[in-house]
Amino acid sequence: MTMDAKTKILVADDDLEILALVARHLSALPAEVVEASDGEEALRLAQREKPDLVVLDVMMPGMSGWEVCRAIREDEALSGTGVIMLTGIGERLNEMTSPLYGADGFLDKPFELDHLSAKVREVLDDRDSD
Repeated sequence: MTMDAKTKILVADDDLEILALVARHLSALPAEVVEASDGEEALRLAQREKPDLVVLDVMMPGMSGWEVCRAIREDEALSGTGVIMLTGIGERLNEMTSPLYGADGFLDKPFELDHLSAKVREVLDDRDSD
């Protein structure tokens, strides 16, 4: 998928500093970025906005990123949506758990913004070739 201003990315993180940092970085890709600060809002926005990609923090109040990911995977209308999990739970656990919920990729916190950009492009390209 060629990233352009029509590429829509939803970013969800309850840490508003990380949310702002990631959203600002991704909006320079170019892409339209939509922000959510908890799981319920992320799912609501995903269903309304139909993003190409969702970047989800795992540990959020209410609905966790994993629960949001599972709900996205169960929603027919969002079948083309890529999901990247962001978490500080540790790489091994993230590597084992994220695929179980249908995530396309994951990054451990703290992460380099360049790694995030590369992962975003990789997931969008993979989703595009399906």
